[in-house]
Parts: sequence; structure tokens; C-alpha cells
Amino acid sequence: MEEDEEIINSSPEKATAAAAAAAAATATTPSNHKPHITWSDSYSKAHLAIEALSAILPSLPPHLSSSETPATSLLHDSDVAAQISLLLRRPDSGGANDNLCAWLYDTFHSSEPDLQLVVLRFLPVLAGAYLTRAALNKPLAGFESVLLAIYGHETAARNGQAVTVSIPDLAHSSIYHETKQTAAKNGSTELHLAVISPTLEPHGTVRSTRRPRIVGVALELYYTKISRIPIGSKIEFCEFCKIWSGQFSDQTLNENNPPQHSDNPEKTTPSSSPVLRILGHCLMGEEKKKKNNNNNNDDELFQTAISACRCLNARALHDINPKAILATGSLVKLAEMAAAAADRTSPDYVDHTEIAMTNIISI
Repeated sequence: MEEDEEIINSSPEKATAAAAAAAAATATTPSNHKPHITWSDSYSKAHLAIEALSAILPSLPPHLSSSETPATSLLHDSDVAAQISLLLRRPDSGGANDNLCAWLYDTFHSSEPDLQLVVLRFLPVLAGAYLTRAALNKPLAGFESVLLAIYGHETAARNGQAVTVSIPDLAHSSIYHETKQTAAKNGSTELHLAVISPTLEPHGTVRSTRRPRIVGVALELYYTKISRIPIGSKIEFCEFCKIWSGQFSDQTLNENNPPQHSDNPEKTTPSSSPVLRILGHCLMGEEKKKKNNNNNNDDELFQTAISACRCLNARALHDINPKAILATGSLVKLAEMAAAAADRTSPDYVDHTEIAMTNIISI
């Protein structure tokens, strides 16, 4: 009788344990979907963005709707990119009623990093078209809404703070050099703060005085994501740099062949710092390292980037801008050295892996 009572008393606990085990087994049972597909909120937002874009573009590749990674597929689809770029370049684009600008605005505000990357992919075309028309005093509320969305996002992310970097003060001795004169006793430290990007203030409208800064901040965000940006977008950026230079020729300045240009009374170029950083990536970044794969797109990017640097350097020489002359000239020189080092037929080519044959013994 006592054994029967123990069995009866323990049966509810066993039933509870069995139910929990059954629930766990049900939770871990694979669904009908593939394991690597996550039906998450980001997945749904990407499909909604593609559905909204289908009402704007003339045609949309059918594989985007069935893609397991719709945002990534949208980012790298060359057909979609060509259609969007064409619409952004139209003379009547960028107005308040531009459906494509509204789509870019809403897509960036989705707060999904992959979808925001899709918007940044078209920033060179949008900024290029905007800046080339800015001096015409045409209403471009569509373009400005997208640029302000990106600017506001970066302002919030940085909390309005400046981006700085510590630079050693050469007035103080280090393990690499000695100073003949002692540093002035003025409370200076061994490090100086260099401002890469100044503080940001929230802006709700775009004025002519704010225009270069707002576009420059958008390009700063573009640069932080540049390793994930398709090459086609970088080539478009380099092409617009030629336009921003004032249509200068990419040939070296000389008295017999002065470059042709068109001066613009209003400054419509973005901040030079992010522009030079992006061009530096296009010249010396990951794409140049992959040139051994004989990728034509990589070579096209390099050639377009060095041409843009030459145009900007010619403009800097014309304007007698010492800082711009040094920066753009350095990029051109580095690119030419890199091209010569990669060309085995060049007299400047050096194979550092080859052991030189010589009768001289160096000790």
C-alpha cells in the first residue's frame, strides 16, 4: 500500500517532466523552411522595400522576390542599379514629388543596416546630380530629404561629437628622433588632437552654406561602409569627382596645354577630406590588391580613380590651394608607383621575392 501511494504521489511530477520534454522536442523540430532562412523583421522589411521599388522601376528581376537574402541581392543587382542611376540622372529628378527619392528616404529610415547600405550605394549619383544642379536654384527637396536623413543618422550616431585622432608632437623627443631644442614650457603635451571631422549640429533644411558639409558627412558614412559597396558605385563616384573638379583635363598642367574648365560662381563641391579618403581606397584599397585575378572591373576602378585624382590635382594647381595640391598630388604619385610596381614590363618593376645573383657579399 505504501508503494502504491508513492507511485500515485510521484505521477504528477513525472507527467510535468514528460510534458516539458515533449515541448522542448517540438521547439527543436526543424520547420519546413530551410535552416539558414530567418523569417525575421529585417527579412520582411527587405521584401516590402523590393515590393515598393517594383512600382517605381520599369522592370524588376524576379529573383529578388525569391532570394533568401533580398537586401544583399538588391545591393549587388547590376540591372536594378542601372535603372535607379538612370532615374536619378534625369533632368526632372530630385523634386518634392520624386517617388524614387521618397523610396530612398523611407528605405534608409527602416533602420536595417543592409537596406541602409543599399541607399548608400546610390549616394555618389544622388550627390553628384544634386551638386551639379545646386547653383541653378532649382527646388531639389527630394535629393535634400535623402541627404538630410543620412546626415541626421550620422549626427545621432556620433552624438554630434567630432572625430579626432592623436598625433605625436615632434617638439618632444621620441625613440625615433631627438630634438635639439627643449620644448617650450607652456603646458603642451606630447600628443596633439587632429580633427578628422568637426562637430555636427542638427539641421532640418539645406542652405547653400551648409550644403558642402551635409554632403561631406554623408560621404563620410559612405567611406565607413566602402568595403561592402559594389565597385560600380565607386566608379560613379570617381566620375563625379571629375565633374566637381570643374571639368579639368586629367593631363598634367603645363603652359602649352592648359586644362579646359568651367568656373562655377558658387562652391558646390563636398568636403575634400572624405572625397580624398574614398579616392585613396579606390586606388590603394582591396580592389587593387585583387588585380592578380585579372578582373576588368578592378582595373577600370583604378584607372577611373587615378584620372579623378589628376583632375582634382589640376584644379588645386589652378586655384593655388597648397593643401589640396599636396593631398591630390600625393595620391597621384602613389597610384603611379603602385601601377609601375605591378607592371612586370616596367623598368621600375621590382620582385622582392626574387633572390638577386651577385658576386658581392654584403655583411
